[in-house]
Amino acid sequence: MYLGLDLGTSGVKALLVDEDGHAVGSADATYDVSNPAAGWSEQDPADWVVGVTAALAALRDAHAQAYGAIRALSFSGHMHGAVMVDAAGVVLRPCILWNDTRSHAEAAAMDADPVARAVSGNIVFPGFTAPKLAWVARNEPDVFARVARVMLPKDYLLWWLTGRYATEMSDAAGTSWLDVGARGWSDDLLALGGMRRDQMPDLLEGTDVVGEVQAARSDLGLPAGCKVVAGGADNAVAACGVGALGEGDGFVSLGTSGVVLAGRGSYAPDAGRAVHTFCHAVPGRWYQMGVVLAATDSLNWLSRITGHSAGALSGALGDVLAAPGEVKFYPYLSGERTPHNDAQVRGGFTGLGIASGPTDLTHAVMAGVSFALRDSFEALKATGAHLPSALAIGGGSQSDYWTRMLATTLNIPLERPDEGAFGAALGAARIAMCGDTGADPKDVMTKPPIADVIDPQADLIAAYDDAYSAFAGAYPKLKAMP
Repeated sequence: MYLGLDLGTSGVKALLVDEDGHAVGSADATYDVSNPAAGWSEQDPADWVVGVTAALAALRDAHAQAYGAIRALSFSGHMHGAVMVDAAGVVLRPCILWNDTRSHAEAAAMDADPVARAVSGNIVFPGFTAPKLAWVARNEPDVFARVARVMLPKDYLLWWLTGRYATEMSDAAGTSWLDVGARGWSDDLLALGGMRRDQMPDLLEGTDVVGEVQAARSDLGLPAGCKVVAGGADNAVAACGVGALGEGDGFVSLGTSGVVLAGRGSYAPDAGRAVHTFCHAVPGRWYQMGVVLAATDSLNWLSRITGHSAGALSGALGDVLAAPGEVKFYPYLSGERTPHNDAQVRGGFTGLGIASGPTDLTHAVMAGVSFALRDSFEALKATGAHLPSALAIGGGSQSDYWTRMLATTLNIPLERPDEGAFGAALGAARIAMCGDTGADPKDVMTKPPIADVIDPQADLIAAYDDAYSAFAGAYPKLKAMP
């Protein structure tokens, strides 16, 4: 048996699979996020320990025999968080999370140095780890002076389980301390951020074994000799869960945020378009992604202000995809990542008339999100990424209407996986399997069974192309508005 743990921002999911990768059972636990000031987002790492312990206890109670046969486990984790510990491993302050924007000034200062993009292959975003430490150095110097090690969220759990300070390439790539092409810590980037190499954890590949579960964790009831495998960052591990490892493989996620991800067999960064270029969670591979900050979050926002559920709004559109309407929506409710790297731009509607109703607004919101995802798709294509088709995942992909609109906007077929285990928890279990057996990831990390394929609607491709062109041209005007 193999165990995959997906450490999310709001909770952890544990998935138990057999040696063939079939799900045996799952359990989850939740925890809170603290927002002590505007733009701040923090978590106590102790809450992750409590959550993982509870999820494992539930799995053990429900599947005792299978739980006793676990040979290895691994993690998926939310990226960019900064866990700071002293020389004894004591956490010095709450973890500053990926969606914390307090370090925007420090990020801008780092990004202004040409070495940052040249070596890391990415813009230094406020959410990345390096500017967080620079903020602590400036605002909490007593804490900064005691920092012996910095870990990413999942890596704190690796240390808790094994006693070893370690990370792996995919998570390290989101710190702005890693030479992403060379897959190693960069002395130049560390110096830019005021850090030292001895403060960095050991750097592994995602399928490398960190160690065995230490005796101090015997309360978890894991078998003696259970291996802990390094794992990876959430989107990289989700890609492992859906078989998106190399050229031509990828997915579009219609979740709270939106992601277009493409596996890459080589390193081809394009920081200027706000494309993320990161190491993959398997050796010798990279991946690229564009990010839309408000995808289904935009529909949920419309739901709140209209008083209709997201499902009711979507269902009212019917079964037949309509052409782009007069009402337009720009989904920059929280700013935007790709391709604009603009935290300040805000969205809105245009083309509203006295006859505009909820269905017009719903259609416009779905179209606006689809166009924003095409922005990311075009940015990826500009780097040489090729996606002749893609998996469609995330809650929004359950809508036939929205998925067909998105397929038509991108002009590629979208494959929807069959219901069942896939994504980050399965990806983590697959990484554990590779770490334990030495299996080639491409033999283990295959695509899930496909439930259906949504093709572009041929008679509307041109109309959605034209509407996308207008959408892309509107950003400078929105940016100029007071």
